[in-house]
Amino acid sequence: MTVYVWGLAGIVVFYIAMLGIGIWAGTKQKNQSEEEIMLAGRNIGTIVGVLTLIATWVGGAYINGTAEVMFTAGLAWCQVPIGYSISIILAMLLFVRKMRDARYVTMLDPLQQKYGNRIGGLMYMPALCGDVFWIGSILNALGSSLVVILGIDNKISVIASAVFAAAYTIVGGFYSVSYTDVFQLCLIVIGLLLSVPFAYHNEAVSRSALSSSDWIGQVDRADVGEWIDTLLLLMLGGIPWQGYFQRIFSMKTTKGAQILSVVSFFGCIAMAVPPAFIGVIAKNTDWSSIQGFQRNVSESEGEIILPLVLRYLTPNWVSFVGLGAISAAVMSSADASILSSSSMFSRNIYKAAFRPKASDREMLWVLRITVIVIATCGAIVALTVGSVYYLSYLCADLIYVILFPQLLLIIHWPHGVNTYGCLVSYFVGLFLRILGGEKRLGIPAVLKFPYYDIVTQTQKFPFKTLCMLCALSAHMLTSTAARFLFERGYLDADKCDILNSFPHLSRTNSDTRLDKESQELSLSGIYTKTDKQGTVNIAAVTDSTHDVRSNYVR
Repeated sequence: MTVYVWGLAGIVVFYIAMLGIGIWAGTKQKNQSEEEIMLAGRNIGTIVGVLTLIATWVGGAYINGTAEVMFTAGLAWCQVPIGYSISIILAMLLFVRKMRDARYVTMLDPLQQKYGNRIGGLMYMPALCGDVFWIGSILNALGSSLVVILGIDNKISVIASAVFAAAYTIVGGFYSVSYTDVFQLCLIVIGLLLSVPFAYHNEAVSRSALSSSDWIGQVDRADVGEWIDTLLLLMLGGIPWQGYFQRIFSMKTTKGAQILSVVSFFGCIAMAVPPAFIGVIAKNTDWSSIQGFQRNVSESEGEIILPLVLRYLTPNWVSFVGLGAISAAVMSSADASILSSSSMFSRNIYKAAFRPKASDREMLWVLRITVIVIATCGAIVALTVGSVYYLSYLCADLIYVILFPQLLLIIHWPHGVNTYGCLVSYFVGLFLRILGGEKRLGIPAVLKFPYYDIVTQTQKFPFKTLCMLCALSAHMLTSTAARFLFERGYLDADKCDILNSFPHLSRTNSDTRLDKESQELSLSGIYTKTDKQGTVNIAAVTDSTHDVRSNYVR
């Protein structure tokens, strides 16, 4: 296949522009502190915040996937735009104010503060897998599209995209990601809005067929459970992503973060309209009559339907902008995932577990190295794994089943949960999800839930949501049981509290703490020489400036 020069030129121009903007944005950094690199010093304004969140959500999979599902299944199954958009509102209602008031840097901070560094590292694993396979899936999608449309090698497009995304992320951190997101979103909007009218008026499109209701699609009664399960997964599983919280934490004010979420909800919904319309246009196009193509497009080619429309149903100059828009959409998601996972590793794994006293300069280099490693891993996955889409989908399942219950409880029931409940919940959710099977990944369904389809080997029952609820319930029940057994004295904290979840009940810890306080109080003149049992002698206090702890009795 010959190289499509117009499309290739568009991608080269836009990549160079993105790199230039990323380098320029990096000059806005005031220093090289952790918050400055990861959160732009918590100084992002509302307008830039809205645009960067929309650009992150409206990535390559969002745009291409919307066009694909409208082409293959119709509006009834176009759940991604609705589900992910609603997740922004739910995240705002459930988490924004509480997490911003605590001034967290990553979404793992509250988990690590409560359960310790090792458990925080355990929670990082599903988040890391989700990001890496998400990066791989969108790079793979871009590579496949460019192979078909431009005729260039898949490896070149994947590696080039990964290198560019990593380069401007390293240079400017969150500043670069934010400002390139603004540029990328503008490209997406202009490219898609330009493409729709030209594609609609192409001679090969049957405009009379567009007025029919075929594009609506339908949900069969047997598929209702699966439909509900998928929608809930998108709505709730779309919350525990560092890419979202990174933008929330970077805002100047909490009110600005709330406005950001509401406006982004409507923006994400609106951004789904052009690709959805393109999918409908493609469905009603006589592809065999198009010069240079002259064959029908099957549903199996739905994943490349958007670039096909841009290539063959629009003028060259429009496809120049349109193919640049696809690349921009991919980059806007890739850079966000690269930075979010790198931020969590450098802060919650490297610094918290290995180098608590690491300097800002050291953390900066760790972040940069991690950016390169994660971008490389994403590119390797894109080039070597055939079922990337399903791997990313499975990791989204794990985030829904494992991370959402953990984050919900640690924010809204912090005094009720403990490490025992956390671990039981983690493994209950993980094992149930694996036992539920995943046909396209070759994982058999050991647990066959009600309405299991033997012919297609798929679960029709909303079992992913059931797994999430089981994990949530296991966390609450185990935490409550552990607290009851230790606080009522049925279990000795010194002997049985192996996870140190109840240090206040340990006599060893209590003696150490009280001895330390006794020494401090003695130095303050609150104890007399005869107070060897640690009892406060109020009469010994002669200085009214001393802080008398009258209720302190050993």
